[in-house]
Amino acid sequence: MKIVYYAALALGFLISPVRAELKIDVNGAMREPMPIAFPQMSGNGEAASYGERIREVIIADLERSGLFRLIPEDSYIQSFSSINELPRFTDWKALNAAALVQSAISEINAGNLRVEFRLWDVYSEEQMKGQSFTTTKDNWRRVAHVIADAIYERLTGEKGYFDTRIVYISESGPATRRIKRLAIMDQDGENHKFLTNGASMALTPRFSPNLQKITYLSYAGATPKVYMLDIETGKQKLVGAFKGMTFAPVFSPDSSKLLLSYAKGRTTDIYELDLKSGKSTQLTSGTSINTSPSYSPDGKQIVFNSDRGGNQQLYVMDADGGNVRRISYGNGRYATPVWSPRGDYIAFTKMAGGQFYIGVMYPDGSGERLITSGYLVEAPVWAPNGRVLMYFRQDKGTARSNAPVKLYTIDLTGYNERMIVTPADASDPAWSPLLP
Repeated sequence: MKIVYYAALALGFLISPVRAELKIDVNGAMREPMPIAFPQMSGNGEAASYGERIREVIIADLERSGLFRLIPEDSYIQSFSSINELPRFTDWKALNAAALVQSAISEINAGNLRVEFRLWDVYSEEQMKGQSFTTTKDNWRRVAHVIADAIYERLTGEKGYFDTRIVYISESGPATRRIKRLAIMDQDGENHKFLTNGASMALTPRFSPNLQKITYLSYAGATPKVYMLDIETGKQKLVGAFKGMTFAPVFSPDSSKLLLSYAKGRTTDIYELDLKSGKSTQLTSGTSINTSPSYSPDGKQIVFNSDRGGNQQLYVMDADGGNVRRISYGNGRYATPVWSPRGDYIAFTKMAGGQFYIGVMYPDGSGERLITSGYLVEAPVWAPNGRVLMYFRQDKGTARSNAPVKLYTIDLTGYNERMIVTPADASDPAWSPLLP
């Protein structure tokens, strides 16, 4: 669905004296959410009903980030009949609003909408951002996510992550006959649909950074293999011509290559597969198990886990397999490393003292920090802005039944942990880039 962006809106009037720019410091740990006011969208008829739904999604996105708090509507002093009506800033200052979102919606024709918004710094009485969009009516939810991203970026200085999708493994059935199939949804859990029918078990999906494709592990035959699925067409194909078991697939930053693990006997090595030529290159060797590879954002390095030192630890190597160095030295075992899109952290799963942990460390192994723990927490993945992690969690079950398996998000700082609602149990999440 296409969204047309228009140039930033401006009002062109004199502004009050300059003050420090309104901005959230996202690098601290504990913080109070920024209070924002978001009155009803101006609009009439059917457009107004779309406007209310769009506004609700924008508010939900911003509040879910943990960085913003909506001031209750019933306390608002001013209401707007038009987006061209100037705010009475004294009214909004009285409510302690730091930011004000003014918006409007109108019908262009039977199938299309025009949506506008303005973001105001209440205390400096300055417009911080203004934008207008046209889109089809059935694309209203995506417009909401795009606007939420724009507001988030202007107030934090970081890219948003709301106009994205999540692919994951939907689980159902008893523990001994578990059905695991691919599913996809918007990052807020809406627009959910299944991508496979569950006839063959699916695991560890990963998005292409710039193609509408997913790579994943499937038990379509007797031996697990890596497949690629085109999201738009639904067509899938086997990746590579490996004779044995392949697993843990991940795309290169430019989507031209794939890293995967190939098991031969008691050893498992990491291979790089050129998707155009079909040529594969072995990157690790020896008698150890090497798996869970992840590229750095520039594609020059790869982090992976290996038991070559006696137990499961994290290692980094150059993209050609050279210059291997160990980076994890804490107590316990480390697994499922994944490089942040910003390149500043590596997230991982850690097992120690009968507990599972999700943690982060710098690429050289320093600064290890555990941000959540549980009976089972595993498989972290990054939001495309490198600010938020998603993973799956399962609490300890009973003798008669397993506890539910659910997806959670958490801020890089270790705060604002939230469950993502899914129709059934959910594991192995993967976060898409921002949609084009």
